[in-house]
Amino acid sequence: MRARRGDYDAVLTMYHDQGQIAMKLMGFDRGVTLLGGFPFPICTPAHGTAYDIAGKGVANIGATRAAVLLAAAMALRVPSRSPTSPATRAARS
Repeated sequence: MRARRGDYDAVLTMYHDQGQIAMKLMGFDRGVTLLGGFPFPICTPAHGTAYDIAGKGVANIGATRAAVLLAAAMALRVPSRSPTSPATRAARS
């Protein structure tokens, strides 16, 4: 319950299903799943694909918006590894 009060910035779980239960109960419309271990951010809405409401114009974009914004914020902080990036050129000099 401390996480729900806002005592933490994030909650880490060992398995996807463990985190999804709490995430959907606490903030279905704004939950984001962040996958770790990659050199780039992978963020997805915590809910599923919602095929049952596809094309009906009733979907809430909150979680999708939060996922895109988190990925963008994280991408700005990850130095590029491309051979032509300013960070790579600076490291070579």
